[in-house]
Amino acid sequence: MAAAYLHIPFCEHICYYCNFNKVFIQGQPVEEYITRLLEEIRLVTAQYPDEPIETVYIGGGTPSALTPAQMDRLLTGVNELLPLPQNAEFTIECNPNNLLTMDLLHVFRDHGVNRLSVGVQSFNDDVLKKIGRTHRAKDVYTAFANARRAGFENMSMDLIYRLPGQTQADFTDSLKQAISIDLPHYATYSLILEQRTVFYNLMRAGKLQLPSDDTEADEYEEAMAFFAAHGLHQYEISNFAKPGFESVHNKKYWQNQDYFGFGAGAWGYLDRDRYHNFGPIQQYLAPLRDNKVPVFARQLVSPEEQMEEQMFLGLRMNTGVDRHTFAQRFGMSVEEVFGTTVADLVQRRLLTDDGQHIALTKRGRFMGNDVFEQFLLDDVD
Repeated sequence: MAAAYLHIPFCEHICYYCNFNKVFIQGQPVEEYITRLLEEIRLVTAQYPDEPIETVYIGGGTPSALTPAQMDRLLTGVNELLPLPQNAEFTIECNPNNLLTMDLLHVFRDHGVNRLSVGVQSFNDDVLKKIGRTHRAKDVYTAFANARRAGFENMSMDLIYRLPGQTQADFTDSLKQAISIDLPHYATYSLILEQRTVFYNLMRAGKLQLPSDDTEADEYEEAMAFFAAHGLHQYEISNFAKPGFESVHNKKYWQNQDYFGFGAGAWGYLDRDRYHNFGPIQQYLAPLRDNKVPVFARQLVSPEEQMEEQMFLGLRMNTGVDRHTFAQRFGMSVEEVFGTTVADLVQRRLLTDDGQHIALTKRGRFMGNDVFEQFLLDDVD
């Protein structure tokens, strides 16, 4: 069964680190975008009538920047076009400052949304200002309290470390405040400087001061130990959950399974067909006005690329890569494809191999990209 990702590219404010496809919401054709997004879902799913949907994830941008009426119209259409099995995971991303009233939360519940992913990033108000966030720490407590009042239990919080102006003591305090809210899921990421962001331009101009690589590593290690001490197991490089609250949708990506991508700039991956939608709003809308899908690029993923991705996506998860699943999917064992790579990485204490699963060691998680590169195949016939 496939996953479905819907992209809402509108934001009330652009954060200084974000390189996702997004635009200021003011003056944008939001109503038409919702109409055309639903039309895209209708067009694409008609081409795949035998591909049932197991999870829906609405991300952005800032989906919660929509008004309650706009959200109601969007979710009404989603429920009609992407019917989910009972109790299936239905996630929407939110900013804390959009949950300070109950209006959106009631719309979510009325339409079957059962998981919230909330971008908090830090509990230090000075740091929040420096990274371009408009909420403050007190808003986070109000947002989650309101969500609980609305009946939400399955909720996740994002935190970022290695932020400008952030000390390790700041990050420790954010971890403590985050865990005080007692959520079943947390994700924590190191800041990555992406092109076309304010931070990237500041870095190029020599005007961005970031914590050192050693501090970054110390903060990651602290997060792993902290969440483990509070009963949340690390199931992926950046994700921690209480038992039964792992993200079903995101595991689809890491297990290299099929997913639909709907919306401006979205990516999809269906039966070896990887496709990318137009990103600029008007370029996305134009083909849909003519009843055509808004895809500007397609790639037929080769078996070699699939095998590469099966390894370095699967290795992101603590359970690792299942040898039997790999052999069943590709008709070859890991050794037949990658030779002595696994044995070499086990010897370097970057991987473990129990004969059934190949996984990163704790040391390997700090050097994940170096490990993943070892599974890139050279020219294969």
